[in-house]
Amino acid sequence: MDCRRCGSPLDRPGDYCLVCHTGNCDAVVLDVAEDRATLTMLDEETILGETAITTRPETEGRNRVIERRNFAGLIGDEIRRKRPETVFAAGDREIIRAVRADTHYEFYRVPGEDPVAAVLDRRGERALEVVETPPKEKLGGRHTTLIGGRDGRKAISTVAEHPHVKKIVPGPIDASGTGSQSGLRAKVTRADGNGNVRLLLRDGSSVQENRIVTTAMNRETGERVRDDLNDALATADLQ
Repeated sequence: MDCRRCGSPLDRPGDYCLVCHTGNCDAVVLDVAEDRATLTMLDEETILGETAITTRPETEGRNRVIERRNFAGLIGDEIRRKRPETVFAAGDREIIRAVRADTHYEFYRVPGEDPVAAVLDRRGERALEVVETPPKEKLGGRHTTLIGGRDGRKAISTVAEHPHVKKIVPGPIDASGTGSQSGLRAKVTRADGNGNVRLLLRDGSSVQENRIVTTAMNRETGERVRDDLNDALATADLQ
């Protein structure tokens, strides 16, 4: 493949051109299995090509930790070669979370049956509005107290950073539970008919339900935002 701008040959499909500093793909679709990751490069709705990365899975102990880390690192290196605007991911959540944390690109979960087709279908739909409001200005409502201290604020900030979150309205705190787990846990619930979701914070016996207003237009698109938010919270070690 040659660069679409200057015509310089590229080593792999969709690579960023280091001659004229031009991106040649705007999205990467990542499909991760236990022993193989397939990256498909897209330019709008055109498939530019694909690259496969393989690994020999280890089953336990330190060898597995090292193998998983190296596998995620190789995938991250390949994505950085492309410098895409967005990464769509399906498959092994452990590896996807590691790649997401390592590369810091905008990640979205897609169904695993045929992720490339799912992304192409999504691109034919009306895109969700991107919210430009700074994350710290998205918090509103009558209740300003958050449970969980620093971790509670971290969970709210993680959600507020999502580009399709418009507003976060903290709810009252219910301290009547009998939970025994230590540390704050956060989870985003199923979307309603308008595409909005709720963020549940649990800290010991205290529970707080926070309303999340999104730019999704229905339950289906709201579920996509929910998946993204839960992945972000898991990456932040809040689930």
